[in-house]
This record gives sequence, C-alpha cells and structure tokens, in this order.
Amino acid sequence: MPKLKSSSSVKKRFKITSSGYVLRRKASKSHLLEKKSQSRKKNLSRVVKVYPGDLKGLLQKYLT
Repeated sequence: MPKLKSSSSVKKRFKITSSGYVLRRKASKSHLLEKKSQSRKKNLSRVVKVYPGDLKGLLQKYLT
C-alpha cells in the first residue's frame, strides 16, 4: 500500500510546537471588522492551542 500524503490545507493551518502542542489561529478576523471592537479583534488575532478532543479528527484530516 502506498504511503499516505499529508493534507496540504492542514499543514498550512496548524503548527506543531517542539513540546508537542498543536496551534491554530482564530476565525472571524478576515472581513466585517468595522463592527468588531478593538479588544475583540486583538483577542481574535491570538494563536491558541487545539483542544485534545479535536486532535483525533485533525490527525485523520492530516492523513487524507
């Protein structure tokens, strides 16, 4: 059986740190920004860890 390719979209959207955490960016920061407050936009631009419960599905997508 041939080796599975890693999904390019997942490679671009997520980063794995040296300590093993998976990081992602928050949604809702690309358009319609006029009505969002400065503090909300600042909070949305942060990078956050992926919850352990979501990692299983993420790994499946990474390998398809």
